Amino acid sequence: MREIHVDEIRDNVAQICIDAAYDLSEDVCTAFDRAQEAETSPAAKEVIGLLKENARVAREERIPLCQDTGIAVFFIEIGQDLRIKNGFLNDAVNEGVRKGYKEGYLRKSVVDPLTRKNTGDNTPAIIYTELVPGDKLRISFMPKGAGSENMSAIRMLRPTEGIEGIKEFVLECVKKAGANPCPPIVVGVGIGGTFEKAAVMAKKSLLRHIGSPNPKLELASLEEELLKAVNRTGIGPEGLGGKVTAMAVHVETHPCHIASLPVAVNINCHAARHKTIIL
Repeated sequence: MREIHVDEIRDNVAQICIDAAYDLSEDVCTAFDRAQEAETSPAAKEVIGLLKENARVAREERIPLCQDTGIAVFFIEIGQDLRIKNGFLNDAVNEGVRKGYKEGYLRKSVVDPLTRKNTGDNTPAIIYTELVPGDKLRISFMPKGAGSENMSAIRMLRPTEGIEGIKEFVLECVKKAGANPCPPIVVGVGIGGTFEKAAVMAKKSLLRHIGSPNPKLELASLEEELLKAVNRTGIGPEGLGGKVTAMAVHVETHPCHIASLPVAVNINCHAARHKTIIL
């Protein structure tokens, strides 16, 4: 059985916290290029140009893309033949968040939900784990800002509302969000499972590279249809109008109870920050 020391996990988590805040992933930068090319409005083109320049400055100057460096969200796959040595996984992840947010001069935004007292180090992180075959540790990190997170929603549809009800709900969420989540956005949609499963699927879908359709053809078709509908709203970059309100819509599904149809929408801002490492 392969072993990995908690210190290695801590240090790598610290580094991806910093990297995600400073260096926008290539798939997002490419999506900016496509969006700028698609726009005809001078204002929309200028806004996207400024977003691209902001990403360049952050990457080259090693400073955060956005002042809201988010709550730390992790999706972790643990190989069943891997043993974590000298500590616990969640402790190592939280230590990495503390280290990364301190060393990277990232804003600490985590507070008690009732007293609103800041925890001081951006912990505890939100950690989802899954046991998988093999002996590797795959850590995916998403710093989730509140501007986009606050625009997310879940609804327990009646099964009879079907696919049309799902489309209407997604579009309703985007229209209600307007400029608040700093478009052009990425829209994550979770369909099925249970109340909480739909929400987790919607969030996890945001880790997919922009421009990578769902491998299931019927879901890829739904993603394309929803993206066109969202972009027809005309909200545009930063809400100033235009053809590109969203860069992508990602849909994930899971079988659900015969009497229910949960649907969750989780929105990400234009700074769709995500990093994945394999240890």
